[in-house]
Amino acid sequence: MNRPHILVNGDATGHVAAGERGLSYGDGLFETLAVRNGRPQLWERHMARLQAGCERLSITPVAPALLADEAGQVTGSAARAVLKITVTRGAGARGYRPHADAVPTRIVQCLPDPDYPPACARTGIAVRLCAMRMGHNPRLAGIKHLNRLEQVLARGEWNDDNIHEGLLADQAGNLVAGTMSNVFLVQGDTLLTPGLVRCGVAGVMRELLLELAGRAGIASAVRDVALEELQYADEMFVCNSLIGIWPVSRCAGRACAVGEVTRTLQRLLGEALENER
Repeated sequence: MNRPHILVNGDATGHVAAGERGLSYGDGLFETLAVRNGRPQLWERHMARLQAGCERLSITPVAPALLADEAGQVTGSAARAVLKITVTRGAGARGYRPHADAVPTRIVQCLPDPDYPPACARTGIAVRLCAMRMGHNPRLAGIKHLNRLEQVLARGEWNDDNIHEGLLADQAGNLVAGTMSNVFLVQGDTLLTPGLVRCGVAGVMRELLLELAGRAGIASAVRDVALEELQYADEMFVCNSLIGIWPVSRCAGRACAVGEVTRTLQRLLGEALENER
């Protein structure tokens, strides 16, 4: 029997209720994991962020063991794939009011691995600055909630296939992240990434890279980063759980070096992911 590629509350279906709050209000969270040889990478880190997001939104958490079982059902022994897990507050009556007895909806699906060019990781990518500005909302900052309209609008700003990512700033002109990634700069011997206390998603890969840098003795700082600092960064890269690290070779028309810190972190990341197997 063929394995299902999507489960909704454990059932092999791609349908949700019309009153689903995730559909009506974006009332939920999601995680996107790389699958390698049937194993979702960085599982514990993704589950920790999902559980933290559920607590922040007062959504009843789903047991990680249940999600792991359903993840295994949809991914099987896939050599390379994407696992997406969505948890919403569930279906409910019309109106914004969340009910304490709401039963969460869980959607677990296996998707094709994106066909990213190998050169993105090797020689780097071109990025642009987006006109879209992110709003401040500390209550939602950091978590990967379903409200992604800012990213949708930002990504709609360009159609040039030679540009692989767009960088977003907030209303105050501080760098936040890419449309699908977190961003790091290298200034001198210091690794720098924007603080995400007002907006943005605190990526699982971002967290891991900060830890790897610390173990390797690479100084790092998490703080507000003005857009102007992009002009004199010695190195720059973007990251997420699917792409790993992509060096930035050109930012808004300015050439950037693919330097030693970026290459060191790529190597350390590769070793860390290999040790997971």
